[in-house]
Amino acid sequence: MNTTLKPLLVLFLCSIIGSARADGFPADTSRKVKMPPARKMMRQDSMDRAAMNHAMHNMMQMQQGMSMMSHLYSRNLPMNRNASGTAWHPDQTPMYMYMAHPTGPSGRPWMTMIHYSLFIRHTNQNFNNPGKRGRATAFDAPNYVMGMAQRPVGRRGLLALKAMLSLDPFTVGNNGYPLLFQSGETYKGQRLVDRQHQHDLFSELSVGYSYALSPNADVFGYIGYPGEPALGPPAFMHRISSFNNPDSPLGHHWTDATHITYGVATAGFRYKIAKLEVSSFTGREPNENRYGFDRPRFDSYSYRLSVNPSPSLALQFSQGFLKSPEAIDPDHNVTRTTASLLHSKLLGRPDRYVSSALVWGMNSHDGVNENAYLAESSLQLGRTALYGRYENITKSVDELGLHDYFFDYKTEETFPVTINSLTLGMNHRLLQLARTDLVLGAQLTGHLPGKSLEPIYGKIPLSGQIYLRITPSLMTMMMPGGPMNH
Repeated sequence: MNTTLKPLLVLFLCSIIGSARADGFPADTSRKVKMPPARKMMRQDSMDRAAMNHAMHNMMQMQQGMSMMSHLYSRNLPMNRNASGTAWHPDQTPMYMYMAHPTGPSGRPWMTMIHYSLFIRHTNQNFNNPGKRGRATAFDAPNYVMGMAQRPVGRRGLLALKAMLSLDPFTVGNNGYPLLFQSGETYKGQRLVDRQHQHDLFSELSVGYSYALSPNADVFGYIGYPGEPALGPPAFMHRISSFNNPDSPLGHHWTDATHITYGVATAGFRYKIAKLEVSSFTGREPNENRYGFDRPRFDSYSYRLSVNPSPSLALQFSQGFLKSPEAIDPDHNVTRTTASLLHSKLLGRPDRYVSSALVWGMNSHDGVNENAYLAESSLQLGRTALYGRYENITKSVDELGLHDYFFDYKTEETFPVTINSLTLGMNHRLLQLARTDLVLGAQLTGHLPGKSLEPIYGKIPLSGQIYLRITPSLMTMMMPGGPMNH
C-alpha cells in the first residue's frame, strides 16, 4: 500500500471508533476498545506505526475524557450547567475547581472534581452608628468544600456522588457571623437576628442516577442526607454571580435556605431545554447542633420547572410547602415561591466574563405574603473583579425580634418592615500557585431600613469588610474559547 495513504486510512478508522453511535449515544468508554486491523498494516514501517499509535492514543483519550465530562445528572448536558443540588446554571458558567480522571477498582473511569471557598476576613457592621442595634465586629472565616464524582453506567446510565462539608462550626462560631438585618434559625432557643447562622459540618451527602432515554431526554433520581430539594435557584455560595461576596443574602430564607436539608428525595425528567422535578423533604431547618445529623421527616414537598433557552441563560420557577421550618415556632407552616433568571456571558477571553442573577422569593403564611427581591452581578476582568448586590425585602416585626421596640404592634406579628440594601465590592488576584488563587478584596454595604427603624439602627447604616479569598483557579479549558474548545 502506498505509504502516503496508510496514515490517512488509519486516521479514518480512528475517527469511526471515536464517533457517536447511530442512535446518538457514544460507545461505552468504560470498556476496552480493540485496536483496528490497520495497526497490522503499519508494521512494515516502524516510524509510521509509532506516529499513528501516538495519534490513535491521543484521539481515544480525548474521546474517553470528553464522554466523561458531562453534567452530574445527564450524559448529554455540559458540566458547566452543574449547580447546587439538582439546579441548573447557564452553560457558559465559569468553573473554579480541580478535576481528575482516576480509574476505580473495577477498571471503570471516574471523573472527580473538588471545589472550595475560604474567606479569611474582618467585618464591621453598622460602623457609622455607635450605640445602635446591630453594631458588631468580627474576624472569621466562612468556608465550604465540595467533592463530586461520576462515572458512566453502560451506554445510557450515569452515577453521581456529592459531598459538601463546612468548617463554619469551628471558624465562624455557634451563633454565626454578624450581618445587619439578617434573620432565620435559632441559637440557644432564641431567634438569630442581625446574624447569619453557620452552616452544618455535613452540608450535603448525596447520590444520584440518571438514564438517557434519548440524547434529548433524561430521567433521574437524587437522594440526599443532607441534600437540597428542587426549590429555589442555586444556593448563593454556588452562584457565580455571588462568588466574590462573603455574605449571605438577606433573603436567604426566602429563596435558597433549603440547600441543607436532612432528608431529600427528588425525581426529575428533562426534555431538550426544559426540566421538571419534584421533591419530598424535611421542612425543618437544621438544629443548633451543627456537627451531627438531624432526624429525617419527609413532611414537605416542592416542584421546580427549569428552562435554559440559550447557553447564557438559566430560568427557574419553583414552589415548596414547608412544614414547621422553624423550631422556635413549630406550628408555623410556610409556602415558599421562587423565580430566578441567571445569566453568564464570556467577554472575549475565558478569564473575562460577566455573571448576573435576578431572584424573587415569597414566604406565605397566615394569609400574609413577604417578598424578597435580589439583583446581583459580577464582572471578571482577568485578575480583577467588580461586583454588586441589591436587595429589597419585607420582614415582620416578629422576624426581626422588634416587639420590644414596637409596643403598639405587640399582637400584630405580621407588621411589615421594608429594607433596601446595596453592596459594592472589588477584589484582585495577588497570587496563583498550583492552580490555586489568593485574592484580596473589600466591600461596602449601605442600608435604607425605613423611617420606623432609624431610631433603632440609625440613619443609613453602613457595613464593610476586607478579606482574603482562597479558591481553585478558573478552569479555562472548560470555558467557551478555552484550550479544549480550540
